Amino acid sequence: MITVQNLTKTYGKNTVLNIEHLEIPKGQSFGLVGNNGAGKTTLFSLLLDLIQPTTGYINNNGVQVDISEDWKPFTTAFIDETFLIGYLTAEEYFYFIGELRGQNKADVNALLANFQDFFHGEILGQTKYLRDLSKGNQKKAGIVASFIGNPEVVILDEPFANLDPTTQIRLKGIIKDLAANQNVTVLVSSHDLIHVTEVCERIVVLNKGQLVKDIETSAETLKELEVFFAG
Repeated sequence: MITVQNLTKTYGKNTVLNIEHLEIPKGQSFGLVGNNGAGKTTLFSLLLDLIQPTTGYINNNGVQVDISEDWKPFTTAFIDETFLIGYLTAEEYFYFIGELRGQNKADVNALLANFQDFFHGEILGQTKYLRDLSKGNQKKAGIVASFIGNPEVVILDEPFANLDPTTQIRLKGIIKDLAANQNVTVLVSSHDLIHVTEVCERIVVLNKGQLVKDIETSAETLKELEVFFAG
């Protein structure tokens, strides 16, 4: 379980995030939506200890993330292309991440074999460095790298952006399977309300750093979100 308690992040006099309490159960597919500047990336950055909270804390499966690194072995993420190592090929990058997470080449290859359709023949066996791939293919590589090492928590920021429709559909199936069949907690931030309602069993709306809606996804959720964002 992930617990957020009395969490704020302030820059000068500007409070960009203020969440009194939030709990995300293990194995839940959790969606985070909001307009630009709502605090979505700030929350994910705090979850990954990339920035320090002004007040409060986040507890990830019993570990307070800003005072211990014990959450890192079971938590992975792909936020943006800065998580990649541009001068490596995709295979080199996957093997590097595997080594960091205690996986040998055979382990990594076994995982990659499950994503042939997702890669669509454009990632593996290429001579290009990651920096020379398209934005969509960079995203594919980063997303799959986040699955290496049997993580218990996976954090994905705007995973559907820059992906073609076929890959988006395949990614939705992957995320659903992780949560439903592998008991992985998957946190997804997205501007695409359709995708997030299709893939997440629960959706939280942030507005100007505040948690303003917490919805169990149903057939009415997309309409409710559209009404909210329409003002």
